[in-house]
Amino acid sequence: MQRLAALTVLAAMAALSALPARSQDAPLKVTVTMKPVYALVLQVMDGVGKPTLIVDGASSPHTYALKPSDAKALNDADVVFRVSEAVEPFTAKAVRGLPKTVQVVTLENAPGVKRLARRTNANFETKGGGGHKGHDHDHGAKAGAMDGHIWLDPDNAKAIVAHVAKVLAEKRPASAAILQANAAKATARLDALSRELETALKPVAGKPYVVFHDALQYFEARFGLTAVGAVTADPEVPPSGKRLVDLRKKVGSLGATCVFSEPTFETRVGQSIVEGTRARLGQLDPEGILISTGPDAYDAALRALAKSLTACLASPS
Repeated sequence: MQRLAALTVLAAMAALSALPARSQDAPLKVTVTMKPVYALVLQVMDGVGKPTLIVDGASSPHTYALKPSDAKALNDADVVFRVSEAVEPFTAKAVRGLPKTVQVVTLENAPGVKRLARRTNANFETKGGGGHKGHDHDHGAKAGAMDGHIWLDPDNAKAIVAHVAKVLAEKRPASAAILQANAAKATARLDALSRELETALKPVAGKPYVVFHDALQYFEARFGLTAVGAVTADPEVPPSGKRLVDLRKKVGSLGATCVFSEPTFETRVGQSIVEGTRARLGQLDPEGILISTGPDAYDAALRALAKSLTACLASPS
């Protein structure tokens, strides 16, 4: 009987040894929703693991629909990093159905992230620059709603990096030193990027322009830029004919230098807005849709914004 019991114990031990490694030793599974933030997480995880990206290629997080492979990546993750439900509406239902083993981190709530209220309509006040609210509330967000495009301020990106490193270090204490060192490198890189963009954008500070949708408020506030209106308050809703006529008048009356489209925005609509005005047509890519995926995507996305803004705003009339 004792011999049988001993054999049973040995068999149980053999079975346990055949099981996967304990969770603390297993590869860290991380899923990130959008490209610019994915680049920041890649930098933090260098040498520790590689996260999975949901919204890749030429897709916008505003209109993205989950694929079966995306659902699997979310369900299998140890940690999911998303920006906000406002920017990534596809996450609202998806995260509610995840197993309790998945930690969902909403980065707009990360410590140190500075949040701005959404401007409540598509026509902005001109006094005081792009950060003030307008007066007609028939377009856009409810009063008190927050703008979710937090990553477009490099100072917020630094807060994101710090929080990502902290969350992942709690999951894998053995990798904490690497994660913190990577976060320090990423922070220094963001400081250098900020100085570069300040210099590049200084010549066009204060020049009025119109954007496709109100995505650049954080970038504008950080670098002293002046958007005076948006084609649409909701990127999922195309502008009406009346809205386009109103914008053409506004562009002319305010002397807006440029009207900026986006990769998912029909160029012919922008052309109809600038028709009969002195404004030029440019393109901005706040979500990094046209940027190659990788650790350099965050820097590349913000540099591309600065390049597009200066190319259009600094051109002679």
